[in-house]
Amino acid sequence: QVPLVESGGGLVQPGGSLRLSCAASGFTLDYYAIGWFRQAPGKEREGVSCISSRDGTTFYADSVKGRFTISRDNANNTVYLQMNSLKPEDTAVYYCATTKKVRGLTTVQYMRIMLKGGAAYWGQGTQVTVSS
Repeated sequence: QVPLVESGGGLVQPGGSLRLSCAASGFTLDYYAIGWFRQAPGKEREGVSCISSRDGTTFYADSVKGRFTISRDNANNTVYLQMNSLKPEDTAVYYCATTKKVRGLTTVQYMRIMLKGGAAYWGQGTQVTVSS
């Protein structure tokens, strides 16, 4: 059983939209913060967005603010990333990851923890290609 499975990637034209899903199994997302990350060829993995476990506090990288929306459906143990107004520079493999909730941490801190090896789980990634 794979703990996290992403889906929803694909090829889209500039200005188009995609919705990525991150489905968790074997554990409940209620007690985890979840982040979306991406890695383009030849570049380091970067944080895109994060949502906290209970109060729904969100974080967005400046490059996607206003275009991407993260949401969680705890009943279905799934987190989504709605991506609108996609640009060629959004092309990358997108990953979701989780880290356990720690009282007092911010979404920015959760992102840093996950990027530095502190994630409990990582998904296998889904390719997003924005091209005409």
